[in-house]
Amino acid sequence: MSRSVSPLRRGLLASALALSALGVVSTAQAQAFPSKPLRIVVPFAAGGAGDLTARIVGAELSASLGQPVTIENRPGAGGVVAAETVARAEPDGHTMFLMSNGTAVTASLFKSLPYDTLKDLAPVSTLGTFDLVVVVPAESPFKTLGELVAFAKANPNKLNIGSINIGSTQNLAAELFKSSAGIDAQVVPFKATPELVGALRGKQVDVGVEILGPTLTQIKAGAFRALAVTGKKRSSILPEVPTAVEQGVKDFQASSWNALAVPGKTPRPVIDRLHKDIVAALAKPEVKKKLADLNIDADPSTPDEAAALLASDIKRWGAVIEKAGIPKQ
Repeated sequence: MSRSVSPLRRGLLASALALSALGVVSTAQAQAFPSKPLRIVVPFAAGGAGDLTARIVGAELSASLGQPVTIENRPGAGGVVAAETVARAEPDGHTMFLMSNGTAVTASLFKSLPYDTLKDLAPVSTLGTFDLVVVVPAESPFKTLGELVAFAKANPNKLNIGSINIGSTQNLAAELFKSSAGIDAQVVPFKATPELVGALRGKQVDVGVEILGPTLTQIKAGAFRALAVTGKKRSSILPEVPTAVEQGVKDFQASSWNALAVPGKTPRPVIDRLHKDIVAALAKPEVKKKLADLNIDADPSTPDEAAALLASDIKRWGAVIEKAGIPKQ
């Protein structure tokens, strides 16, 4: 006599079969990947450090994957347009997004986004990191970060800290410096780096917080003095300059980074294949040299590490934005 199958058991069996089929499809996609040209959507204009990083790594991926890799520049709107393009793309690994710490800032700075940053984008690997630096004019009386902090504490709201536009990584890093050092100071935003550099040289601001690369020429020429870098460790470019943490501002740690991400539902085997090729590309001496020439340290990660970095930066910069009273866009 045959026994009937309960509805619950039939449901469990159907779910198991569906998951099995999904696994077969994912494996088949991974085996067929890549099956067509790839593209990296970049939220910056051509010629900048982010764009050049994507082109350097993209060329290596093209060689290892055996398919062309094109760069699609979609600047503006805080990277929202570029991120949405990838978030809505077919999740097959053929469309990638040049993610950065700016992606985390945007997630905290905008009231709403047409995608969920943590769910609709899947980081594959970080590509590189680049330091921020605290600089003063060469004639400044401040020789160390400690001297600068001591002056600010003794003279509330007398210190002017220059950065670029409100909501930028540099601007938020300046706000983080204030809170980490426990000082009352004015953060003065400028439209772009050249304006900040001019203000520092003209002594319109006392100190600037900026990405190291654009200020390096001024530092090397003796026009600026670097008081601190803001990464976890000293910069290989300026090894004599201590970190902010080394100088007692223990919570002032901020560095820019970029990474490659794919649509959120991309099968893990495809992500793993891309990850393998990205890590191999960043291990090449010639690639490290090209990135170093852009003042970027090649720094790959696992997909999980990159996802954790994104999540932690969203939380951290969100707290900075709230404390600074920066209105959401």
